Amino acid sequence: MTVEEALQILKAHGYKYTGKREEIIRICAAEKRYLSAKDIMERIKENYPNLSFDTVYRNISTFVDLGILEETELDGEGKYRLACSAEGHHHHHVICIECGKTSALSGCPMNIMAAIPEEFQVTGHKFEVYGTCKECQNQ
Repeated sequence: MTVEEALQILKAHGYKYTGKREEIIRICAAEKRYLSAKDIMERIKENYPNLSFDTVYRNISTFVDLGILEETELDGEGKYRLACSAEGHHHHHVICIECGKTSALSGCPMNIMAAIPEEFQVTGHKFEVYGTCKECQNQ
């Protein structure tokens, strides 16, 4: 997803454009890894020193609800990144537990799930693989 696509999603759902919202999205777009709300707060403080953590966190929550940001949990803390695709291309990630970098997986484990009862309708699922990337292994 691009910053412009994310801003269009906000507009389509009736949210006002603000420089702060755009900055949060740009911070996440600049990274290929998951960031904590604290990481995002530290970066946005450079341009908005009086911005509260609550405001940043509320916007992050809104972005997750709208599908602009993806959320995972690492070390007991929520982490966020810009959604990979506006088209909704289904995929999963491998995530480095050291630096938070992600890579997309081409397959989906749901394709081999024969054990789901026929009367159960799946409406979503989540699959993530955690480990250590090559760069972090070499350090």
